[in-house]
Amino acid sequence: MAARNSIGVLLPLIAGFALNMPRGGAVVASGALNVAYSDRSDAYAQRAKRMLSSSVLCALAVLLGALSGSHNAAAVIIATVWAFAAGMLVAAGSTAADLGVISLVTLLIYAAQPLTTYQALISSMLALGGGLLQTALSVALWPVQRYEPERRALATFFLELARAAEQPLSATSAPPATIHSAQAQEALTGLAGETSIEAVRYRALLSQAERIRLSLLMISRLHLRMQRESPLHSGVQILGDYRKKAAQALEAIGNSLISGMPAEAGKEILAACESYTLLLRQETDGLAASFLAAAAKDARFQMDALNGQLRAALELSAHATPAGQAEFAKQEAQQPWGLRLSGLVATLRANLNLQSSVFRHAVRLATMVALGDGLERAFYWHRSYWLPMTIVLVLKPEFTTTFTRGLLRIGGTIVGLVLATALFRLLPQSVTIQIVLIFVCTLLLRWVGPANYGIFAVTVSALVVQLIAIAGVSPKEVIWARGINTAAGGALALLAYWVWPTWERTQVSERVAEMLDAYREYFHGLAESYVKKEVGGAAELDRVRSNARMARTNLETSVDRLGAEPGTTAEQINQLNALLASSHRFVHALMALDAGWLHTAAVPARTAFHKFAADVEKTLTLLATALRGAQVQEKEFPDLREDHRVLVQSGDQKIERYALVNVEADRIVNSLNTLREQVMEWACAKKAE
Repeated sequence: MAARNSIGVLLPLIAGFALNMPRGGAVVASGALNVAYSDRSDAYAQRAKRMLSSSVLCALAVLLGALSGSHNAAAVIIATVWAFAAGMLVAAGSTAADLGVISLVTLLIYAAQPLTTYQALISSMLALGGGLLQTALSVALWPVQRYEPERRALATFFLELARAAEQPLSATSAPPATIHSAQAQEALTGLAGETSIEAVRYRALLSQAERIRLSLLMISRLHLRMQRESPLHSGVQILGDYRKKAAQALEAIGNSLISGMPAEAGKEILAACESYTLLLRQETDGLAASFLAAAAKDARFQMDALNGQLRAALELSAHATPAGQAEFAKQEAQQPWGLRLSGLVATLRANLNLQSSVFRHAVRLATMVALGDGLERAFYWHRSYWLPMTIVLVLKPEFTTTFTRGLLRIGGTIVGLVLATALFRLLPQSVTIQIVLIFVCTLLLRWVGPANYGIFAVTVSALVVQLIAIAGVSPKEVIWARGINTAAGGALALLAYWVWPTWERTQVSERVAEMLDAYREYFHGLAESYVKKEVGGAAELDRVRSNARMARTNLETSVDRLGAEPGTTAEQINQLNALLASSHRFVHALMALDAGWLHTAAVPARTAFHKFAADVEKTLTLLATALRGAQVQEKEFPDLREDHRVLVQSGDQKIERYALVNVEADRIVNSLNTLREQVMEWACAKKAE
């Protein structure tokens, strides 16, 4: 990636000198450099869409900056509004946040050098051309599939689970797939900071695999106990046949992840698993109270749970394939914008209040950019636009990152300027040498820079001096001005966070509890609209839906901030990311019900639904209570899987709304049962600290 990004910057510089247009080549190269920050190693279509958006946005920033530069009031207002929007984009994920920052920096740079309308248009088009060149190189030169290592590790894990599902249990050996579980955990550690739907999906698959592993262990033990107690009983054979079918389902999931094609036989295998579960119930319900009857009852419970886990894993694996991703994106696009899990407009709207940490960051960033830009224009000194630009690059939503970035930015800039000075003094000043140095700095910036902000600051400082020098400006004019303005901007950013901080530390458990409370209110609103036969769109339902979205965004940003604070372990972040993945599956089921109310005919709610809804709300309440430090016992949680079984057996399955509720209720049960394990583990760990 660094190589192709560097080539994208290099080619316009060479073309500019070849055509005797060095300044034009530098503008195109700067456009390519800006868009390079949007380059990732994800799917072609997503990458191209993001980089094209970045190209257009940066070109617009060039145009607006160049046109407003000679009008102080207009320039400050535009920069402030743009800074607020860039701050709000944190809610949409790290990629959108990076795009907001880069476009804001571009705006500030071009606002410092006002141009005529014609010159502004030409510069904007040249910057757009550089972005398009970088996009073309990114799409053309990327042969590797994103998430391939993670998919293969998960596939190996599921295939090992399939093998273990049929094997007799040995009391002297380790639990099934122990090594493969550890390998999958290690393979997915690289996704810890990602919030994309794909990353969440893979973490959810890993969580399901871990739960399946435990269910298989319990079923194997119960099968062995039933064999010892009554080897000729029909239930023993039924459970053995069930284990074979479960193995087939797990094998289908593993093969699907390897091949990239959905498991076509998945539905038939799951139907067979359900049949064996029902058959065991029929064969053992009439047993007199005995050890065999107790073991059979436990086995039915584990089979019901495993069926739900297999359904979830098959669905997730299907959506993890290229065809499944495209189908999921198509289904998501057909939903109303307010019911899309990753809907940008709905997410931004939900965060437009002071309770949102994203909103507070946006206000803080906009205020400091307005102050920095105002100081630059009121007391103009050489290259003073670096002051607000440094504020943008340093000020982040979390304190630790802001503080470390501020220090690294100031220190790195000084080192980078010293390096640039040394290069200009020691090396012969020729165009070829300058272009080679720009290529090397860009390569280091995009290759090593993402791993360490200090290295990023050093290389970007040297690179900026080189780019300005190649456009005809003496480096002596640049070096001292950049050093002074960077130090001032970094100090202002640190001051802003000291005045209005967003501390995390002990807040993350409360953020999780707040999200679960918001999800409970959302579910309650949906259940009420279903029972009362009111179709969605009511103001109250819109309010709780928006609150749920804001609570989810607050937790995601909270996890990001926690990861940057000292003393946080990788295990804690992995636990929270797994918890988030399960919660995403839960809320996705709620949104499917929300949308389903609009497209299915109203029918009376089944009696079993009232019990199911009450137990869902009780589960969410207990989880939030546990997160807030209260003592909650496992026996207090209702049996949601049994509630679902009763719900499915009631009502006419051919009625569209009943069928919809049955499917989404299964997702709800699976995700909440997973959440229960994850939350209780997290709460116990917190009490032990």
